[in-house]
Amino acid sequence: MDLSLVIPLLNEEESLPELCAWIERVVNEHGYTYEIILVDDGSTDDSWRVIESLRVQNNHIKGIRFQRNYGKSAALNEGFKAAQGDVVITMDADMQDSPDEIPELRKMIAEDGFDMVSGWKKKRYDNTLTKNIPSKFFNWATRRASKIELHDFNCGLKAYKKKVIKSIEVYGEMHRYIPVLAKWSGFRKIGEKVVEHRARKYGTTKFGWERFVNGFLDLASIMFVGKYGKRPMHLFGLIGTLFFLIGFAMVAYLVIAKIVDPVNSISNRPPFYISLTSMVIGTQLFLAGFLGELIARNSSTRNFYLIEKKIGIEQA
Repeated sequence: MDLSLVIPLLNEEESLPELCAWIERVVNEHGYTYEIILVDDGSTDDSWRVIESLRVQNNHIKGIRFQRNYGKSAALNEGFKAAQGDVVITMDADMQDSPDEIPELRKMIAEDGFDMVSGWKKKRYDNTLTKNIPSKFFNWATRRASKIELHDFNCGLKAYKKKVIKSIEVYGEMHRYIPVLAKWSGFRKIGEKVVEHRARKYGTTKFGWERFVNGFLDLASIMFVGKYGKRPMHLFGLIGTLFFLIGFAMVAYLVIAKIVDPVNSISNRPPFYISLTSMVIGTQLFLAGFLGELIARNSSTRNFYLIEKKIGIEQA
């Protein structure tokens, strides 16, 4: 199969028929073999009924329905599991991403050799104060932390080689950091393409102010997991050893001071309690490193989502 399109959605009943018809027109013009995987993230409107009716009209359309809302990362993760195409493209269901970008995105993966291509909505139609300015700051911070030179990490329009999406795990709110996840998995050829951003035609935005707080917390998490996820002792053990050595050095100093001046008391001096606290903290951090190593070597999958229905998706 040439192409898999993974589209997460929440309450997008109005846009789905128009979006799928547009995608179908584009892929048929280029003669691609394809599938459209619509992942309903617990919609409360008639989105699933629309997906079922679209499936009747076009058997290239497949659907996954969550029993409740789990978030975009969960929807993408399940869509990636089901995808069979050599090139996988993700886009939002709100009609703000243009399916006309599909051929060029696919070419950059299939012919130009990129592992992943991220869209860049250079000209946006969002509210400048609540979206554009915070987004620019967020992207700047992510570039600095990850050393990946992309302008728009959170753009929903992205393209991947199949082996990329089968090699990463998207959980929590990590959909913003898929380029970082790909880099940590060893995929270095990450490109960018300026894409059209269209004004919202149907519905309302599903994201609030809390996404910015969660975004930076997730960035700290992904950087930590990427660097120390498989070797937590390298972090906790190092910090724990430093704390213990500082405390031990202070105790040694106090003992020597007591030997030199026997009248001098150790236990009623503040450095004594500081040194004991430092040694206890160091020991605890060292033990945390050991526990982290045990967990990292014995962990199983974390993603368990209650899926109510599937259509057109092969059962594993």
